[in-house]
Amino acid sequence: MLNGANTVFLIVSSILVFCMTPGLAFFYGGLVSRKNVVNTMLSVFIICGVAVLLFCFVGYELCFNGDIGGIIGQVKHLFLSGVNIGSIVNKDAGINLGTYLIFEMMFALITPALFVGAIVGRMRFNFLLVFIICWTLVIYYPLVHMVWSPSGLMFKAGVLDFAGGTVVHINAGITALILSICLGPRLKRETEHYDLPWVLLGTAILWIGWYGFNAGSALAADKIALQAFITTTVATGSAMMAWMLIEMKVDGKPTLVGVCTGALCGLVGITPGAGYVTVVGAFFIGIICTCTSFAFITHIKPKMKFDDPLDAFGCHGVSGIAGSVLTGVFATKAANSGIVENGLFYGGGVHLFLIQIMGTVVTIIFTTVLSFILIAILRCFIPMRVTEEEEIVGLDAGEHGEAVDSSAGSHEIERYRSEFQGQLAHLMGDNGPRYR
Repeated sequence: MLNGANTVFLIVSSILVFCMTPGLAFFYGGLVSRKNVVNTMLSVFIICGVAVLLFCFVGYELCFNGDIGGIIGQVKHLFLSGVNIGSIVNKDAGINLGTYLIFEMMFALITPALFVGAIVGRMRFNFLLVFIICWTLVIYYPLVHMVWSPSGLMFKAGVLDFAGGTVVHINAGITALILSICLGPRLKRETEHYDLPWVLLGTAILWIGWYGFNAGSALAADKIALQAFITTTVATGSAMMAWMLIEMKVDGKPTLVGVCTGALCGLVGITPGAGYVTVVGAFFIGIICTCTSFAFITHIKPKMKFDDPLDAFGCHGVSGIAGSVLTGVFATKAANSGIVENGLFYGGGVHLFLIQIMGTVVTIIFTTVLSFILIAILRCFIPMRVTEEEEIVGLDAGEHGEAVDSSAGSHEIERYRSEFQGQLAHLMGDNGPRYR
């Protein structure tokens, strides 16, 4: 029987998760340089359209209908034709198929948007669109099936992922790393941020949306949802404060970008264990994830050759990996009686801890191998990177003929006009610059 309260709860949670994608557009848009704001925000927001159509076309069934080898589902109804969306799919919570489909669809929106932060300022827009479609079909849907479908390989193995540590954050973070490596570094590593208030706005929207992301994953307005809400809040708070204190110790002053980054690390880190850990566990997960990501971004990343401008891997990948493993440490039946065994710190031994490591490693290998293969194939047909001239001028002008404000394009064009007069001719229209 349909449970009205749980249905409304999941619909509201779906709306909150949807808001995360435009929130991420503001977060990333505020961080990039002025000449790439439009391209960055459009690259994130366009996924709303792409992911919705793809999920209705084949996505839901590939994730949750039937099973092929514990890796992927079976498509029997294109565009949900003939599907009874009113049928109950979760008898305990009283959730019907339509409500559950909408909720899961929103995860398919935000996940590929996360790795956009790794490619800003140098990837062709058409390559990104095709890659997102292929990546969703070949990598995201199979991972959803393996981790969240009762017939999935990792689900059967006992891997715990309450709201997307492996499926969303490790997956997107590793993809960001692979894209960064394959794209190569930017011609000039600019440190300019277009709009710091946008960064704060985007962080706030993401944090609010994350309550739908984590609490909504309980699929019911019950004590597990409340637990996930509280642990999400505590982990984010401890992570934010930890980043600020580290900055003050290391650099002598706190920064808005740093505090927002710390909050994001806490949100990412608590995601896999939000409904499985106590408030104390969430407190330590937030701190550990922030310390791990901070150490990687400030000490390890500079020694490596890949260029991830907005630290999509440093935040989502590193904190996602840490959070997934720490779930095997802090998970406890005291927080969720539905789990089979306690984590390492609660007398459960190393079994769950090792399972979480296994699930994390499998996700990393699966995403890494298939991402490299996808990129290699697509590069045979579509150029991946923009030209040097277009990268210098900015993708707002080169890829879209737009500017975030009236002075953005003209400022960059004038700076490099003498050097690239001929090369920039294709950006000019009959009535003047197309970017105006």
